[in-house]
Amino acid sequence: MAATVEEQMVVKAIREECPWESLPKRLQSSLHTKEDWHRRIVDYCIRKRLQWNTCFARRVCKEGEYYEEMMRYLRRNLALYPYHLADYICRVSRISPFRYYCDILFEAMKNEQPYDSIPNFTAADALRLTGVGRNEFIDIMNKCRSKKLMWKLNKSIAKELLPTQPVDFPIDPWWGVCLVNFTIEEFKKLSEEETATIDKICKEEANSYVLFDPKVIDGLYKRGLVYFDVPVYPDDRFKVSRLEGFVSNKDQSYEDPIEELLYAVFVVSSANATVAELAATLQADLYQLQAAASFACRLGWAVKLLDADSLLEETPTFPGNILSDDEEGSNASINSEKSGQQLLSVDAGPRKISGTAHVGLVVDANVTSYLMMGSLSPGLKSHAVTLYEAGKLGDSCIAELCSDLASLEGKKFEGVLEEFANHAFSLRCFLECLQAGGVSTSGNIDKAGEAKLPTSSVTTHLTKINIEDTVEDCPDELSQRNLSDLNGNDGNMLMSSATLSESGEGMVRNDVEDSGTTQLDGSTDIDVVKTQRKYKVDILRCESLASLPPATLERLFLRDYDIIVSMVPLPSSSVLPGPSGPIHFGPPSYSSMTPWMKLVLYTAGNCGPLSAIFMKGQRFRLLPEPLAGCEKALIWSWDNSVVGGLGGKFEGNLVKGNLLLHCLNSMLKQSAVLVQPLSMNDLNASGNLITVDIPLPLKSDDQSIASVIAQTNLPQDQVLNLSSVLKDLSSKFELSTLGYLRLLRLHRHTESESHLENGSYQWVPLSLELGIPLFSPKLCERICERVVASCILQKEDLAEHYDVMQTVRRRLRELCGEYQATGPVAKLFNKRGSSKDLPRVLINNISGRWNPVNDPLAPNEHERLKLAGRQRCRTEVVGFDGTFIRSYALAPENDEAATKPISEEQSSTHDGKPDTEDADSKDVVLPGVNLIFDGAELHPFDISACLQARQPLWLIAEASAASSTVI
Repeated sequence: MAATVEEQMVVKAIREECPWESLPKRLQSSLHTKEDWHRRIVDYCIRKRLQWNTCFARRVCKEGEYYEEMMRYLRRNLALYPYHLADYICRVSRISPFRYYCDILFEAMKNEQPYDSIPNFTAADALRLTGVGRNEFIDIMNKCRSKKLMWKLNKSIAKELLPTQPVDFPIDPWWGVCLVNFTIEEFKKLSEEETATIDKICKEEANSYVLFDPKVIDGLYKRGLVYFDVPVYPDDRFKVSRLEGFVSNKDQSYEDPIEELLYAVFVVSSANATVAELAATLQADLYQLQAAASFACRLGWAVKLLDADSLLEETPTFPGNILSDDEEGSNASINSEKSGQQLLSVDAGPRKISGTAHVGLVVDANVTSYLMMGSLSPGLKSHAVTLYEAGKLGDSCIAELCSDLASLEGKKFEGVLEEFANHAFSLRCFLECLQAGGVSTSGNIDKAGEAKLPTSSVTTHLTKINIEDTVEDCPDELSQRNLSDLNGNDGNMLMSSATLSESGEGMVRNDVEDSGTTQLDGSTDIDVVKTQRKYKVDILRCESLASLPPATLERLFLRDYDIIVSMVPLPSSSVLPGPSGPIHFGPPSYSSMTPWMKLVLYTAGNCGPLSAIFMKGQRFRLLPEPLAGCEKALIWSWDNSVVGGLGGKFEGNLVKGNLLLHCLNSMLKQSAVLVQPLSMNDLNASGNLITVDIPLPLKSDDQSIASVIAQTNLPQDQVLNLSSVLKDLSSKFELSTLGYLRLLRLHRHTESESHLENGSYQWVPLSLELGIPLFSPKLCERICERVVASCILQKEDLAEHYDVMQTVRRRLRELCGEYQATGPVAKLFNKRGSSKDLPRVLINNISGRWNPVNDPLAPNEHERLKLAGRQRCRTEVVGFDGTFIRSYALAPENDEAATKPISEEQSSTHDGKPDTEDADSKDVVLPGVNLIFDGAELHPFDISACLQARQPLWLIAEASAASSTVI
């Protein structure tokens, strides 16, 4: 710690340009001499790649010495060429980028280092200038080693095999041409054209490449007489394209702030944001950000957006107050203005979307590895590298990505490759759905990636929205025809705006900013088709987002995106937009990515499989009765360590009953566990679960549910109570969002079980996953069909979805608050020292053996559900004493405050404002009490008799609470 504090003091002193005499005595004693202090100053400035004339090093060493030392440092670390310092290094020192990278390659060859030892960006830039990539490097090394003794004695033979002139590379017209310091001999060898070109470069204020003869400039460059400047100014805009030529080697082990900024620039870049706005978003140094953007443009990874005439205009100057808070700086673009308004009104509720909607699709690194597989499509590799390294695929690349993904259609894959291909199929399906704005286009996607309107005059897939539009010069004939079409179809089949424009007889104006009232023959307002909202989609890698500081990420979301859509499952380390950020179709909070979400679903719908929840840190000597003797059990952990399945499917672990005790004891060391026991009749002939996935959004109306059931393609004899379960669940738990609901078929216990009939089985909810499942193409396609049918992406606003997510957040917060280690139920149940007296204060409600797995007739299903449906005390406890399961009720005489329902307090304060309590924290909230869900309600579960050494519950609860805070 002392060393860290001392280093911070040194850095602060260097930034404040503190001379040796003014240093604190503590630093002087640790640095020993004034020369050591000067050495530390120079080292710091070199690591930060600072200009000599603007840093503290100018006071302690000469300019030439400083840059010579810097180049030695860069060569030693195989670092990137410092283009932002080219005014001295290239012009005065005459060290061109080509010469520098030849020295870098020779250094690696001389030391017989592998090509992978050259950092990513250095290798990519060296490949661009020298043409020496991995294969060429290996070939040169093989030629050198083939000479055996000569290679051992003379390493310089490798330099003879390196190129002597830079290869041709693309040069943009706006790049600047700069001169080096000529010698007299070099000047005498110039031709007349070259002399005239040099005079023009010296005299003209603008030195853009487009103003000169390319052949002359190319000849001067290859002789090292000119170099290229890539100017990036604070008000410039650029977009990131595919990372062609990227070399996937190791990351740099040295400090380079410009190179480190590149990854962040790739993620936060936007065609609507200026470089100054990007610096404000990242809270980065503007000069360094300009240097990073300039390097990205050099390699063709970023494209500068500019007008054709701007190349001939005078070069803009650097504004001194570019990062000030004045009106001009804060309103540099439309998007920044919109973001500013949203930042000022984060508590105003859901964000409104007007015009084009900008969507960010969040995926994990696994998707990039699936796309990287050469067996799928070689064209996808470039997209995969860009997504993995840059962390983002911009909207301009999406149409090409979908085209490459389409090349997989019709191919057959087996084994692991089939899972990889499934992700590719699902990704393409959902991207096309998003680009079409959730409107059916019969697969018609134009080259720009925007959905075309149907060519027919009437479409049933457009949303009917009441808007105030103006119809100009609309003849009576057309008006009557439109009205008859609308009235004849009860408003369900609406006139396409494309038909009106094609007919030439009228035109519907749908300008959001200038709207009027639709008047047809003096009639009042009618429902007409609003021009479908356009969608622009970016793909974001969640690991790259997680590497950004939370404040930067929030600014990025507010600035660039209206909607965020997440794939499921997401890794626990991923980041989620806050309630005040963009509309999020995905997990509403970090708690929803744990088994808490299952308990919220079960308790809200009063329906679900028998489930037991056990606290972390326990060790069983025997299984409690609901789990004893089960055929198999489904296990879920709070840390997602048992989320199985290739492609990250949410499947849990299905273990045999005779291994359940061992598995529980192993897993409870690491995390809390949810266990769902299953009997032989709950499984199919292969011993597996029988599940069905219901695509969302889902409405509670019969028509919506009937269409969803039809999509499942289940035989009529297996539909059973599916319709009633979906209708009842959707009425209690809003399902108007993107995702899927997984239902589990369980054996229904009846008094007479002579044979299994249709009524012997029932469907119950197993899990609810919010987001897009890319591991299943069929499920993803059905979700897209539900998106089209519900027109959820074409609604005027998404307030309904916002309210649903707020409700889910509130329910999760209430359930976690009630049953966590510091919650009221856990405090009451786990009272210190009360474990011995617990049976004495319990009121015996029922007594008997209850094991629906082994002995379903005692009590039978009807009696158990009748018992579950009665009026119960809030602190009722289900206990197992080793022989019987009994239900008890705690006496609430002295614990009224502790047993007061938490939901009443929090629901009364819920007024529609965003809930940020659990949205900003990634800490895993573990249960602080053992629980059991009996199929209708959730209760504390007393299993003291099953634990080894009869561990006190209060001790386990305290350990669980302490471990959860450490996490």
